[in-house]
Amino acid sequence: MADRDDIPESLVRRTPWPESVSRPVVTPLQPSVVYASLDPDQLDAQYAGQVKGFTYAREGHPNAEVLARKIDALEGAEGGIVVGSGMAAVAAVLLGLLRAGDHVVGGDQLYGRSLRMMAEDLPRLGIATSLADATDAAAVEAALRPETKLVLIEVVSNPTLRVADLDGIAALCRARGILLAVDSTFSTPRGIRPFDHGADIVIHSVTKLLAGHSDVTLGYVACRTAELRRAVELFAVTTGLTPSPFDCWLAERGLLSFHLRYDRAEETAARLADHLAGLPGVRRVIYPLRADHPDQARAVALLGRRGGNMLSFELEGGRAAANALTRAMPAVAFAPTLGDVGTTLSHPASSSHRAVAPEVRARLGISEGFFRISVGVEEADLLIRDFTAGVAAARDA
Repeated sequence: MADRDDIPESLVRRTPWPESVSRPVVTPLQPSVVYASLDPDQLDAQYAGQVKGFTYAREGHPNAEVLARKIDALEGAEGGIVVGSGMAAVAAVLLGLLRAGDHVVGGDQLYGRSLRMMAEDLPRLGIATSLADATDAAAVEAALRPETKLVLIEVVSNPTLRVADLDGIAALCRARGILLAVDSTFSTPRGIRPFDHGADIVIHSVTKLLAGHSDVTLGYVACRTAELRRAVELFAVTTGLTPSPFDCWLAERGLLSFHLRYDRAEETAARLADHLAGLPGVRRVIYPLRADHPDQARAVALLGRRGGNMLSFELEGGRAAANALTRAMPAVAFAPTLGDVGTTLSHPASSSHRAVAPEVRARLGISEGFFRISVGVEEADLLIRDFTAGVAAARDA
């Protein structure tokens, strides 16, 4: 037993990390907000990029870097940045790269919050915006102005699953010296790598399919050049779009099964789409690889046979039919999310696009009977049974 006089006066921050010649197999979770340096010279060297080191979590931390490098590998990118949410990623790109007097063109079927940012937030800051049909490069070209700095599109739109003319828009942007930012949340790197098609910036909501378990909120941005990356990163650091280390750790864990989850859900989604199309009471089914999809040829050209795990359908009938369907399917989560390991069902008119004017929703084809399905990894026959019952209940309503 040590003499009591030998006990240190304080154990606070005095216990070093155990040394070991072996290394952990699982990435350690490091929640530390700050990192201690040896002296001011070393800290200067870190900030100057002469030595590798972490300083303050808002400026980067190990769990975010581990996750970013893994997504980089999927996207064929370098130096990707992880931020606090998918919309934080969109904001970091738009507000980090644009300034008052610039003009940006967005696809007219972007995610609802991206549309709101285009319609309300950017104009308030002096950045002009226009929307155009991203399935038609000529429509995007018609929306361009001399001051257009950036075009933002989704490869597969949310929730109508229209497929953008990515190659045509990329060629247009390249010829005009305009940046092309692509939100690839729906398609994921398993479906397409936008940098291979001329994108300058790739955005993901990691919250969705990449993490895959509805227990993290994160976003990701990768840029083609170091100059673009620096501008996006500076805005993210300055405005505190910091990702949680724990969320990054969970997302990395989820990412390890991404390919398995995606392939299983994609196979089931194709079966479920065909089944729904044959049910009385279903007005239409939207799945990129179906022959009746308006962009099917482009989907095959861009995505190959990767139709993805997302599909949408429209019931005959309005809100009463929609309510009846969700109530008849308690085992399928009715929730405004996607990419979970379990199947989720969302109703854009009452969730993602509730702030969009009714006449705009109608033009997009988002009626009260319109639903979006994010297919999970359950057995296909189980989901077919659930949705058959749900559609029957909606028809009876």
